Amino acid sequence: MFPGYLTLWLFLIFAFPQSTFPQSTYFPAAGDKWERRTPQQAKIDAVKLKEAVDFAVASESKAPRNLELAHYQTFGREPFGEAIGAFKERGDATGIILRNGYIVAEWGDPQRVDMTFSVTKSFLSTVVGLAFDRKLIKSLQEPVRNYSAPVSIYQTTEKYDDAEKFGKSRLLELFETEHNRKITWEHLLRQTSDWEGTLWGKPDWADRPDKDANNWLNRKRNEPGAVYEYNDVRVNVLALAALNVWRRPLPQVLKEFVMDEIGASNTWRWFGYENSWIVMDGLPAQSVSGGGHWGGGMFISARDMARFGLLTSQNGK
Repeated sequence: MFPGYLTLWLFLIFAFPQSTFPQSTYFPAAGDKWERRTPQQAKIDAVKLKEAVDFAVASESKAPRNLELAHYQTFGREPFGEAIGAFKERGDATGIILRNGYIVAEWGDPQRVDMTFSVTKSFLSTVVGLAFDRKLIKSLQEPVRNYSAPVSIYQTTEKYDDAEKFGKSRLLELFETEHNRKITWEHLLRQTSDWEGTLWGKPDWADRPDKDANNWLNRKRNEPGAVYEYNDVRVNVLALAALNVWRRPLPQVLKEFVMDEIGASNTWRWFGYENSWIVMDGLPAQSVSGGGHWGGGMFISARDMARFGLLTSQNGK
């Protein structure tokens, strides 16, 4: 995630213990009629609340609002850092503060859809959690390989009688190396898998690469579960593995089981990459990304994000 971008999407969900604040949490119905409370009604210091809002507005990232340009000034300078997904110019700093579900402060343009970068990972972990709840995944400690079918990349120009590719598999198999066979769902969810390989044209070592280029192709392999490393290639591996389990695009899963249930608008979109299309049960399906590292990811409004945050603060209830 680009440094400072989260301040542009400041969704402060005030979830205090019920023993301290006995009011029941309100959840808004679908649509724009979200009830509000004054700071006094919510028992919040109005002066400090204003200071928090002013701080958020003043703390906008100094990176360009043209997020494609911002990409090429940062991650785009890494090896294989070319953008392969959509970018959207960001709007004004925007946020919502909730107390017991009621809006007590709001600024910017809460209906505007913007990129959320690595906040997308919260949505990805949610659809994996839904698969676990529905017994599509029996145990998070089970190897992901047990759930992984060969993946056929969707390429309309692919020629299967190409002599130069004779004898080479046209299928994508993510967990067939000795190292990757040991990776569990929990390892991927916790970013401790140390998955090795290349996905959607991005090698695992190329995301935030070692400062010493001599280590890029000969890096030490850590035992799955032993070392945490923030890595978007491996998050995208999780997204493709989840697509394999659900056998349907993950945005459809999220919409049916979460976003429609919480009354979200119909304006959010979850994108993958121009080259992350596969064939699933005879139909093209895009494997979404777990962030906006190379473009794509979750594009959503502050209002819809606040609904999702409120759901999370209530443990999904």
